[in-house]
Amino acid sequence: MKNLRRKTLAAASAVTLGVGLALTGGLAPAAATGPDTTFLVLAPQGANTTKAAARVAAANGTVVATYDQIGVLVVRSTNPNFATQVAGAGVESVAATTGLGTALDEGETVEATAADVASVTGDPTGEPRYGEQWDMDMIHIPQAHAVTIGSPNVVVGVLDSGISSTHPDLATQIAKDKSTSCLGGVVDTNEAAWNPTTSDHGTHVAGTIAAAINGVGVTGIAPGVKVAAVKVVNDGGYIYPEAAVCGFMWAADHGMQLTNNSYYIDPWELNCRNDARQRPVWQAVQRAIRYSQSKGVLNVASAGNSNYDLAHKLSDYGSPDDGTPEERENLTNACMDLPAEAPGVVTVSAVGPTAKKSYYSSYGLGVVDVTAPGGDSRFRTGGASPTIPDMILSTTFDTATRTNGWGWKQGTSMSGPHATGVAALALSAHPSMTAGQLAAFLERTAVALPCEEGVYEPRPGYPATCTGGERNSFYGAGMVDAYNAVK
Repeated sequence: MKNLRRKTLAAASAVTLGVGLALTGGLAPAAATGPDTTFLVLAPQGANTTKAAARVAAANGTVVATYDQIGVLVVRSTNPNFATQVAGAGVESVAATTGLGTALDEGETVEATAADVASVTGDPTGEPRYGEQWDMDMIHIPQAHAVTIGSPNVVVGVLDSGISSTHPDLATQIAKDKSTSCLGGVVDTNEAAWNPTTSDHGTHVAGTIAAAINGVGVTGIAPGVKVAAVKVVNDGGYIYPEAAVCGFMWAADHGMQLTNNSYYIDPWELNCRNDARQRPVWQAVQRAIRYSQSKGVLNVASAGNSNYDLAHKLSDYGSPDDGTPEERENLTNACMDLPAEAPGVVTVSAVGPTAKKSYYSSYGLGVVDVTAPGGDSRFRTGGASPTIPDMILSTTFDTATRTNGWGWKQGTSMSGPHATGVAALALSAHPSMTAGQLAAFLERTAVALPCEEGVYEPRPGYPATCTGGERNSFYGAGMVDAYNAVK
């Protein structure tokens, strides 16, 4: 089984779980001190967090964020025995999130040079670089824009690494009053906090969704809608569970109808509900997703870049990715990728310019809902060398020089925002749709793509077999289509 992530998180300091010896006579010993650790503390489903908060205080913990709507507390503590001492009435489960960060898969990235920008001619839409956006024609953006470019009443939460608020293609597109950082599970609405610091991944995603029609650079799929930066990726490039929970809750409580999620939670490739180490994190994230859905939010997630069949989970030899891997065999579908496999989330695979599955894209019958352009730089050469124009062109931000630009990336991180953008157009054209209706509509208006026969291996070392009929494991219901979604 291929690892879903390219980077691993350096192992964090372990929390010592020892029991101090009692002393008889003399002064009481000072409380033991361990590393400053973040915990998710869950109250019983449906209960508030009052009793849990009291137990946190008694166990020498500090609540840094309260999500009473879903019974979840984000807590920090240096008490090495916190996890055992906080247990009791009012606390259903607790999990330390130290080491639970997942590395953001940036995909393959190539930035455009100033000379590249200057040499590009215009196109009918007036956007200088539209001629390089093969992905837009594939999903019929020109035809859709003749109907609508999207409504400013639709706000898409980009749960990612932040969005450059100074980018000329994005400055007018950002709902600044709805943007925040969620790092550490704590809200910080300062503009500097939700701008990118070490990664432009979120800026690229945002451009695909909503880059402005302004005669500069590229066009987004839904340039009439707004995007909100919800920063969940820290400076080390990792997404911790508390940040993801905060992101879903923030989007739900601030009027966002859609979120785009191009990341994975937990250091395990497969997060198993029946594993005591993983269940509290699974519960907290699932509660946050369900809450967002109850508030009318449709969450869209990327399928992953491991060329892995998510419908047939048998073993895991590469997890956790923040320590010594364990051998886990005879797994079941109780083990899932989050948020991609959470109920109600729209999961998106990726295709290249020929509308065939990208060599890297994960897949799975009953898991993938739709597909969209994500780029495939290797199909022309059989994997020998990359062809940059076959990737996805969008907005970028050089975090070293702090300059804005345009460049190419590829991955299901790029296909996800294509589906999100089409959903935003659909909601603009049909504003009465609920989140569930919108998800079904996205599938119903998709264009079915047939399975490839036999073993499909466009790049050596990446074999895959498609199963199913009109709805299949590679493409789900088919390619999202913007014109079908708005006409």
